[in-house]
Amino acid sequence: MVLAVDEAMTNVIRHAYHGRIDQPIEVDCRHSQLLDNGVLRDALEIVLKDKGVRVKAEELRGRPLDEVRPGGLGLQFIRESMDSVRFRHQKGTNRLHLVKFLRQAEPRQEAEGGVVCN
Repeated sequence: MVLAVDEAMTNVIRHAYHGRIDQPIEVDCRHSQLLDNGVLRDALEIVLKDKGVRVKAEELRGRPLDEVRPGGLGLQFIRESMDSVRFRHQKGTNRLHLVKFLRQAEPRQEAEGGVVCN
C-alpha cells in the first residue's frame, strides 16, 4: 500500500503539477466496510485529491511490461498493490480512490494451548 500511495503522489507531482512540489495534495484515509463480491469486508480507503491538470481516466494506463526501461510502471504497481483503483475528475479536482481489503487475523494455537492472533 505504501508503494501504491508513493507512486500515486509521484504521478500527481510529475504529471498533474508538472514537477512543482509546492502544490497541495490532500490525502484522506479511513477504515470502512465495503462490499467485495457480495461480502461485507473491512477495508482501508485512501483518497488522493489534487487541483492539477485534469487527467482523463481513459488515459491512465501504464506502458507494456515487456518494454524494459526505467519509469512508467507506477500505474502497474498501484493496480497490483490495491484491490480497487478508481479515478475521476469532479469540480476541478482529480480524485484517486484506492481500496485495500483487510484480512482478519486468524487465530493460531500456541504450544501451551493458548490462542494468539497474527
